Parts: sequence; C-alpha cells; structure tokens
Amino acid sequence: MSDRHDTGMRQYGLICANYWTFTITDGALRMLVLWYFHQQGYGALAVASLFVFYELFGVFTNLFGGWLGARIGLNQTMNLGLLLQVASLGLLLVPAEMLTVMWVMMAQAGSGIAKDLNKMSAKSAIKNLVAKDQLFTWVARLTGSKNSLKGLGFFVGSLLFQFWGFQEALILLMVLLSVALVASLLLLDKRLGKSQYKAKFKELFSNSAALNQLSAARLFLFAARDVWFVVALPVSLAQFFGWSHSAVGGFLAGWIVVYGLVQGFAPQLVRQNKAAGSLWFWAALLSALTALIAVSIGLNGEDSRLLSQILLLSGLLAFAGIFAINSAYHSYLVVAYARADGASLDVGFYYMSNALGRLLGTLLSGWVYASFGLAACLGVSAILLLLAAVLAWGLPASVVDKQDAGC
Repeated sequence: MSDRHDTGMRQYGLICANYWTFTITDGALRMLVLWYFHQQGYGALAVASLFVFYELFGVFTNLFGGWLGARIGLNQTMNLGLLLQVASLGLLLVPAEMLTVMWVMMAQAGSGIAKDLNKMSAKSAIKNLVAKDQLFTWVARLTGSKNSLKGLGFFVGSLLFQFWGFQEALILLMVLLSVALVASLLLLDKRLGKSQYKAKFKELFSNSAALNQLSAARLFLFAARDVWFVVALPVSLAQFFGWSHSAVGGFLAGWIVVYGLVQGFAPQLVRQNKAAGSLWFWAALLSALTALIAVSIGLNGEDSRLLSQILLLSGLLAFAGIFAINSAYHSYLVVAYARADGASLDVGFYYMSNALGRLLGTLLSGWVYASFGLAACLGVSAILLLLAAVLAWGLPASVVDKQDAGC
C-alpha cells in the first residue's frame, strides 16, 4: 500500500511540475501578446479579439479532450498539450509584418487547445492518484499553486517584453516547454487516466444533474472575472493611471498569487463536506463586493487618480481572496462528482463550461470597456456572480458514492 501511495505521489509531483511549467509560459505569453498589440496602437476591442479563439477553441478542447483522454490516456493528452504550445509559440516567431490580428488569433487557437488539454489532464489524473478523503486538499494545492505561478507568468511576460523583447521572450518560453515535454515523455506513467472501457462518443455530454448545475455556475463565475480582468483592468492601469508594462504585470501577478495562495488554504477555511452547501454564499458575497467596487469607481471616476486607484486595487485584492474560495470549491466538487473510471469525460465537460465563461467574459471585456468603461465592467461582473450564486444553490455535498457504484 505504501509503495502504491509513493508511486501515486511521484506521479502527482510530475503532473504538478508539468502543469506549473506550462502555466508560467501561458501567463507570460498572454502578457506578451497583450503588450505587443497595445504598443502597436490597437484598441481594447481589437486586443480582446486576439484572445477569442484562445477561449473558443478551449470550449471544444475540453468537450472532446475528456473523451480523448479516457480512450488514449491522460499522459498522451498532457504531452500533446505541451507540443501544441511549443508549436503555437513558434507561429509567433514570424516577421513583424506577418503578425496580423488573424495570424495571432490562429496562434492563440493552438495555445487555447494546448492549455485546456494540459489542464484537463492534470485535474482528471488526480482522481485516481490520491485517497478520496484527501481529494479536496490535493486538488486545492494543485489549483492554488498553478494560479500563483500563472501570476508569476504574467509578471515574467511583462518584464521580458519591457526589457528583452517579444521574439526573444518567445524563444525562451519554447525552450522551457521543450524541457518539460522531454521529462514528461520519459517519466509520466503511460497508463495514467486511461479508461478500462472504451468511452463512447455520446458520453461527451454529462448526464449528472449535479455536474450540469455546477458547470452552469462555473460558466458565470469565470465570465464575471474575465469581464474586467482580460482587457479592462490592464488597459485602464496603463492608459488612465500611467502605469508601466512591468508595473501592470506586477499587479496582475500579485493578484493571481494572492488568488492561488488562498485557493491552497481553502480546505482549512471550510470543511470538505460543507463545500457544496456554502458555495452559493461565497458567490453572493463576491457579487456584493464587486457591486461595491463598481459603485465606488463610478462615483469617483477613473481620472480621480489616487482615490480611484486605492479603492480599485484594494477592492480587487479582496475579490481575489473570495474568488479563490469559490474556485477551489468548484475544482474540488467537479473531481468529487466525476465518475471513477473515465473521470476525464466529466472533468472535460465541466471545463468546457469554464471555457465558455471565459469566452463570454473576454468578449464582454472588450465591448463593455470600450463602450462604458471599467466601472461598467465591474457592474456586469456583479450581475454574473449573482447568477453563479443562484445556480450553486442546493448542490449535493457529494455524489461520488452513487456514481462509483454505477461504474
């Protein structure tokens, strides 16, 4: 039993290292693309459009990737994600005149597929690597550490853009990913996550009422974050408050690090068997906070420099903590609700909803900000969070035993 546990922990460690490397490079890439096109004079809506394919292709990847992972193994889908990310970075190493919006959208499509293959593989694999009573703790640790490192990636990308250059930074990221890919090919268990039965194509869509309800809540939760986070906040900080690229990247990095740290401690804040019952409360609390930030920014105006910045930044740091608790409970519950054999099918369906939410938030971020400003983006966020709270009401504490019995 001890040998099995040790093997599981070694595989968990490999998955974490793989996921961490990918996450840093993905965060850095997002900032590189954002600042490059902002520097070229593109407006908020045009910059937001660069990430539309990233989110759109993530929707399909999660849906089909879960089925693929169950059939060929999660190690294969994880490695495929790394390889696709290297190729996507390579597409951006073209002469400046070729870096049109459509070309970058195509590269971002590949990156979106890669990211969601990697994430779906990592989250699904945990189901069969750790004990059921430790699931909340280990999922929270993986998710929290990943988000902290994504924050580091935002800072690294901004720093590299300001002091090194766009193409040079891309080459460095490709090298890091290539090292991770080689390690994964050599060390990751080739049987990881492969279903004992051949998953049928019709099983792409979940037939679990609890999982469908949780997925709908997740859609609105992440739309509520990205409606102000993707474009509105960084452009506001640079355009209205005069922050440098590295300063904006530093704040975004700090925000995500706070988010990731709180996620990691979420199991100590609320007991595992209370996660589902309290999910609606945390979403409602976040909605109220976001509405308060929106009103305070709207009353003071974005050009009221000092007071607006204090209200905005302190409010958004509080948002990071409460959002992290919401996200951690979501991440635990989807793994708990997933079937034991072929968990990637359920996890993939759930993260399809996550990607849809991010797509909705990205589209709204460019349009609402260009039309009405940052305060309006935060107001829309509050409404979306209220919908997430309503949808989280009445979720069962766990459906693991029921689903396991039926497999």
